[in-house]
Amino acid sequence: MRWPRRLMSLLFLLVLLAGPPLVLLTLIGPPISGWPSTAQARAWVQEPLTEQTLTAALAIGAWLVWLMLAYTVAVRILIRLRETSAWLRRLPLPTPLQATASGMAGAAVFGVTTTNVSTTPPHPVSSGPVALEVQASPDEPSEASHKDGIAVSGGWLPHDVAAQVAAAAALVWLRRRRDYQPRNASRDNTDLASLPATVAAVQAALADNPRPPAAPAAPAASNGITALVDVLPAGGVGLTGAGALPVGRGLLVSALFAGHRHPTISLITTKAALATLLGPAAEVLGRRLPLTIVDNLDDAAQLIHTAHHHADPRTITEDWTSRTARHRQIVLLNGDDGDEPQVKNLAEASIATATTVVALGDWPAGPTWRADSAGHLHNPLHFGRTGPRLCVLDQTAAADLLALIADPDLTPAEPTAPRAATLPQTPDLRLPPQASRHEPTLQPHAARQRLHLHVLGDPQLLLDGQPLAVRRSAALHILVYLAAHPTGADTAQLTDAIWPGLPRRTLTGRLYTALSDLRGTIRDAGGLPAIDHVDDRYRLNPAHVNVDLWHLNAAIHHAATTHINTHTAWQAILDAYPADLAATRTWPWLDPIREATRRQIIDICVRLATAEPDPHHAFHLLQAGIRIDPYNADLHQRASRTLTTLGDHEAATELHNRYQHTLTRVGLDDDTASHRPSSTSIR
Repeated sequence: MRWPRRLMSLLFLLVLLAGPPLVLLTLIGPPISGWPSTAQARAWVQEPLTEQTLTAALAIGAWLVWLMLAYTVAVRILIRLRETSAWLRRLPLPTPLQATASGMAGAAVFGVTTTNVSTTPPHPVSSGPVALEVQASPDEPSEASHKDGIAVSGGWLPHDVAAQVAAAAALVWLRRRRDYQPRNASRDNTDLASLPATVAAVQAALADNPRPPAAPAAPAASNGITALVDVLPAGGVGLTGAGALPVGRGLLVSALFAGHRHPTISLITTKAALATLLGPAAEVLGRRLPLTIVDNLDDAAQLIHTAHHHADPRTITEDWTSRTARHRQIVLLNGDDGDEPQVKNLAEASIATATTVVALGDWPAGPTWRADSAGHLHNPLHFGRTGPRLCVLDQTAAADLLALIADPDLTPAEPTAPRAATLPQTPDLRLPPQASRHEPTLQPHAARQRLHLHVLGDPQLLLDGQPLAVRRSAALHILVYLAAHPTGADTAQLTDAIWPGLPRRTLTGRLYTALSDLRGTIRDAGGLPAIDHVDDRYRLNPAHVNVDLWHLNAAIHHAATTHINTHTAWQAILDAYPADLAATRTWPWLDPIREATRRQIIDICVRLATAEPDPHHAFHLLQAGIRIDPYNADLHQRASRTLTTLGDHEAATELHNRYQHTLTRVGLDDDTASHRPSSTSIR
């Protein structure tokens, strides 16, 4: 125990402060009893060294030593008080809502009775009227969000890098939509596999954070790259410390994502450095990424000289301050990749071409800085000053993110193919034997089902035809997820879908709170058990909840298995598809199910158009498919051929030009490079 030592120290300090004055006053008296008279001053000048004067001098010296000690103690006490005051100011105080919740929890602990015991957390009681629309208020801030960036399992990304990741993820799904061939029996839908977990975590964090752009348009050049280039010295820098490799991976990811959308940013790395950063995934990813791999530093120096001489002289100058010019080259290597002449050659080339050189380890041609685990760089010449926070990633997170921009046509990094996405099974719904576009009643139980959940388009929960307010965004998320998974989901599946990338152990309470609030809201409004909970699985009760997605899937199955008036049945399905699944939401888990449903609908359009003898009607059906998926190339080719058959060449050209404009607007116009190897290896 440390308190006896602290008590002894306090007692010793008190004795040290109070003891000397008591001894001096008792044995010698006050150091000065009054001002000396003229005669005493004259006598001291004639004979300064007397017993009395020496005693007085020693007493004054002792008092001065004591005053210095007392001053030191007082200053130390003031510093400690100031630190304590600053800590108290930073101490987070409970908000009124938290204070109320704490009081309720205390009342529940000390006032619990033996009746009406519930195993689920109590739900808040709504005091307001039923809203006129679904209103999902945000839950508590996610651990994944930060004012300067986003934390994921295995690292941290600045907002600009995260926005680049989200834009690349959106392009992956747009590319899959563009390349899908309707009614192609050879396709197994393996391209509907979900994106890596780290990508989903970034998407989910940005979905809850309004700062990054929601559209998949190309963000501006990476601010993370700009910040790094601006703080590094000419001739290169070495990175050591606990954060050297994580910062190196973050630099690799930041540069490649920035260069993916801005070709003026290029990355050169050595084979050894890439293996150091990515481990076993380096060999496969190195062949698929848009970077240049060299064996030695002389090759790197030659490359940057060549790129500099072929660059536009208006954007590249010899002055190092021009590093903010449009073209940026970054060389990433190990500190021991070359000998002294190679290091000197590369350093001179980097200075001449304003190239950024980063060595993982000591750099003989320049300074070596320390990188901490949080991503901050520390220049030893500026003690106590830290640079901007940079992207930091472990091997798994870096490989997950780099898979987004790797060449999709080459062998995947994983030995097994991704599992194909399939539509969830739909509850057994009894549909009429024949549907009609004039009978949009795919709801046979509407007479006794008071709850209607619409998830095609903007999610909305209706009670007796009137919108019912869902107060928590997580609760609305749960409703849509269970609608898309009619067989139910357990706690782990729900937490992974709603809060991907965060540890489950910290999310169980939030999930139970959202579920309790949702079930309580529905029960208070209509007295219906809408969500069943059996064996740790939650599912919507089909006896009380009517879901439009379920009836759409049931109608598709019905039309595919019946031979009675098939054209009318298919047309009724098209009429029953108002919009994509949860079209206004950007939750990552939606993409595979949303795309699988969309493909079924455009397959119907192509099937009807192919069987339609009238080319005018066939074109209108293909137009319906294009409205559902304006990015699909096959639909536009079929529509263009149909217009050509009708003799309307001008309309066919206009359709083609409009389609190219659509691809350009979302960044798919120059995407032909994604179908060939993009990395360069210099041997």
